[in-house]
Amino acid sequence: MGNLSVWRHEVDPTSYPQLTGDVQADVAVIGGGITGITAAYLLAKAGKSVVVLEARKIAEGSTGYSTGNLYATIGGDGMHSIASKFSEEKLREVVESRAAAVNLIEELVQTNQIDCDFKRVPWSLFNVEGQNESYIEDEREAAEKAGLTVLSNVPYHISVNDGFTVPNQAQFNPLKYTVSLASKIDQANCRIYENTRVTEVEEGPVCRVQTTGGTVSATHVIMATHTPKGLYAVHANMGPYREYAVGAILNGKYPEAGIYWEMQTSEHYSLRTYDSPEGRIVMVLGEMHKVGQKEENLECFERLEAFLRKRFDVASIVYKWSAQQYKPSDVIPYIGISTGDSKTYIATGFSADGLTYGTLAAMIISDHILGIPNKWSKTYEASRITPLASAPKFIKENANVAFELVKDYLTTNEESLQDVKTYEGKVMEIEGSKCAVHRDGNNQLHVVSAVCPHMGCLVHWNTAEQSWDCPCHGSRFDKNGEVLEGPAINPLHRVDLSK
Repeated sequence: MGNLSVWRHEVDPTSYPQLTGDVQADVAVIGGGITGITAAYLLAKAGKSVVVLEARKIAEGSTGYSTGNLYATIGGDGMHSIASKFSEEKLREVVESRAAAVNLIEELVQTNQIDCDFKRVPWSLFNVEGQNESYIEDEREAAEKAGLTVLSNVPYHISVNDGFTVPNQAQFNPLKYTVSLASKIDQANCRIYENTRVTEVEEGPVCRVQTTGGTVSATHVIMATHTPKGLYAVHANMGPYREYAVGAILNGKYPEAGIYWEMQTSEHYSLRTYDSPEGRIVMVLGEMHKVGQKEENLECFERLEAFLRKRFDVASIVYKWSAQQYKPSDVIPYIGISTGDSKTYIATGFSADGLTYGTLAAMIISDHILGIPNKWSKTYEASRITPLASAPKFIKENANVAFELVKDYLTTNEESLQDVKTYEGKVMEIEGSKCAVHRDGNNQLHVVSAVCPHMGCLVHWNTAEQSWDCPCHGSRFDKNGEVLEGPAINPLHRVDLSK
């Protein structure tokens, strides 16, 4: 079961080559998830030469760990927060643009005959036991103001206390879709490289993207990496979070196909069904927390499993996985030319809506490169400054970063290497340096620097996923220090204890 999403068992691994040598293109796309592959598809179709650089395999990052839900509504702080922070007009723009992105996915599925289980389903927000009634009412009013169709019934398998439904949203298999779309890109205009990690991006009359295998020279660069790689001002305007998912086979009746958001005390749990290789499952996503700031994260899976057993007659738990998201301070993603750049585009701050926003980002950025006016580009402008809308979360997130940085450097661990148990990780001082120490299932120690190369915070051990996670900006590393995700470009430095 491990930490593999349900989608990973249905798609054969891709086999694109690794970059070796120097190449040229109109556009270099960094990242082979739904954002990068959609942008490459649109640009290559329009005649631009494109190079896609993926550090691992196509869609095996955040795209392959989502729940496959597509909707015009908004997660996180909700639709009403956009209206309150900005205006009802801004809310309508966001909802309209998200609906357009879902429509594009459906169009590409049909045009390219992609088998990815795409279907239109209703989206519902509700509670069963009376939690967060004011939030539901605020969202209902915001949905109506945004021009969405709002229905009073909720097609859940049990009676609900309060809620509403928005019809004609969608679901699909995001990994099948993205891998298939990559194969449909005009190969004459697009080259895809896997296992090619970017090590540096240099802007100039011609941009240069350095990788582990060669250099790409391009007129434009798209940073389609969920969060920009390297040091960007936008990192100070976002908070990195992880969520967890559990998939179960039931003994009894399943809910009808749909997107179900059941309110809990401080968040919502997102549920849906899917016909997996293990049989039909119901999956639930939730238990969000800041990256690297929850030591007992195994209990996140346990609480989701307990919820499923409370709501359904569970036969067995067959899938468990987790995913990362970046929440923007003013609740709207950052899409476009990054601050201080003129040719590098970023697409980040999608919260839990990366499939829809990633597609939208590809639409906006490809239009800009092609010189086509896009009616939503101003709404998501990456270099925008919104102090009134951003201030509360900006202050909170950056105070949290400062606290984590100072706290960890002032904390001293008196334990020794012998105190590190199997599958455990500890940060300790070795010869005056902060080191991250892990003992694997073969009783072998893995020792790397505990200092995140992004901005110097100390990493924390993630028990559930056996990784080192940075609590400041969300970079994650495997037991050997290799980068898994986040803004860090370089790995954690390995420490040789034999010297």
